[in-house]
Amino acid sequence: MDPFLTALIVGFVYLFPAIVALVRSKRHPGGVIVINLFLGWTFLGWVIALAMAVSGDTWKDAQGRA
Repeated sequence: MDPFLTALIVGFVYLFPAIVALVRSKRHPGGVIVINLFLGWTFLGWVIALAMAVSGDTWKDAQGRA
């Protein structure tokens, strides 16, 4: 496999929680991004970042409550 493609796939998987947080329009995606960048290399840090990314508290949820 091409090394560039491998690096691209690994990078996508590593940053998946941050991507999910941004796509879901989290109200405060910074926490997910920081945990993902600094602790994502550990499996537990990656899972925590993913759990934070898929939890509630999106801009869409906030607009529904108003």
